[in-house]
Amino acid sequence: MKDKLIHIGAELKGHAPFTFIGAAIGIVFMLIFRNISDAHAGVMFKVFHPAHVVLSAMVTASMFELHRKAKNFLLILVIGYIGSIGIATVSDSVIPYIGETIFGLDIPSHAQLHHDEDHSQEHDQASTEHKQHISVHLGFIEDWYIVNPAAVLGVVIAFFLPRTKFPHAGHVLISTWASSAHILMNMNTGMTAGTIAEIFVILFIAVWLPCCVSDIVFPLL
Repeated sequence: MKDKLIHIGAELKGHAPFTFIGAAIGIVFMLIFRNISDAHAGVMFKVFHPAHVVLSAMVTASMFELHRKAKNFLLILVIGYIGSIGIATVSDSVIPYIGETIFGLDIPSHAQLHHDEDHSQEHDQASTEHKQHISVHLGFIEDWYIVNPAAVLGVVIAFFLPRTKFPHAGHVLISTWASSAHILMNMNTGMTAGTIAEIFVILFIAVWLPCCVSDIVFPLL
C-alpha cells in the first residue's frame, strides 16, 4: 500500500506541468469561442464530454487491467464505468459549476448592466432566462444515450487493447475543452485579465485532480 501511495504521489506531481499546459490551451479555446451562444456551447459540451468519457474509460480500465492483470470483463467494465462516468462528471460539470458560482462568472458585468439600463424590461426578461439556464449539466443523465455508451465503448477498447500513455494525454486535453464548454454555457461576463486568471484556476483543478484520480488513483487503489 505504501508503494502505491508513493507511486500515486509521483504521478500527481508529474502530471501537474502537463495539466498547466492543458489549462492554458483551454484559455485559448475560450478566447476563440468567447462570443459563442449558450446553445452552441452546449453542442460542444455534448461532443467533448462523451469523448472525455471514452478516453477516461480506456485509461481507467487499462490501468486496472495491466496492474491487476485482470481478464474478467465484467469487473473491468464496472471499474471503467465508475471511474469514467463518476469522475468525468465531477471534472467537466461539478467543479466548473462550483467555480462559476464562486467567482461569479454567471453574473452580468457592470458594463453589461449599464448598457441595458435603458431597456430594463428586456434586461429583466434576459436575466430571468439566464438564471433558469444556470445549472450543473450531468451528461450521464441528460445525455444518457450518448455518454453511457461512450463509457462502455472505452472499456471494450481497453479490454482488447489496453493502453495508458496516449489516451491519458488526450484525456487531459479533451477534459479541458469539455470543462471550458461548460463554463461557456453559463458564463455571462467578459474575458478580462481577472476572469482569465479565475478560469485558469478552475480548469487546472477541474482537470488535474479528477483526471489523475480517474486514470491513476482510482484503478490503482
